[in-house]
Amino acid sequence: MSQLYTRADLVRARAQWRRDGKTVVFTNGCYDILHPGHIRLLEKARSLGDILILALNTDASVARLKGPTRPLISQDQRAQMALALEAVDAVTFFDEDTPRELIAEVLPDILIKGADWAHFIAGREEVEAAGGKVMALALEPGYSTTNIVEILLQRDASRCS
Repeated sequence: MSQLYTRADLVRARAQWRRDGKTVVFTNGCYDILHPGHIRLLEKARSLGDILILALNTDASVARLKGPTRPLISQDQRAQMALALEAVDAVTFFDEDTPRELIAEVLPDILIKGADWAHFIAGREEVEAAGGKVMALALEPGYSTTNIVEILLQRDASRCS
């Protein structure tokens, strides 16, 4: 059953999962508008281990990264949607611009990002130094929250003109 964790509770749960011999996979993102590309990446990530942690940017973090009009969906609502996904076992938030500190605390066995972030995967050094794997998974073509937002804005603008 999926669960929302505080950072401290997640670190404790991770320690228990390690004792239980579970392979823990970690990924992160804004997940502002959940789309099939997100779902498929999460399913691929979950297939690589026993537990999938999804760390979501807080609303403040999303606004710093994406601009003052984002997020469109609040962090609590984004967490609720993520928790409803079969692939996701644990959800937590991070307020920093990257999850490097959180990753260093959790030290997953496998760290996953989409291939669009292959050039910079926050936490790579920490995970590899602990003997873990870091992977960039191929993205589903045609899916992007930013593109979805742009399409919606264009449709709205054409309706208003």
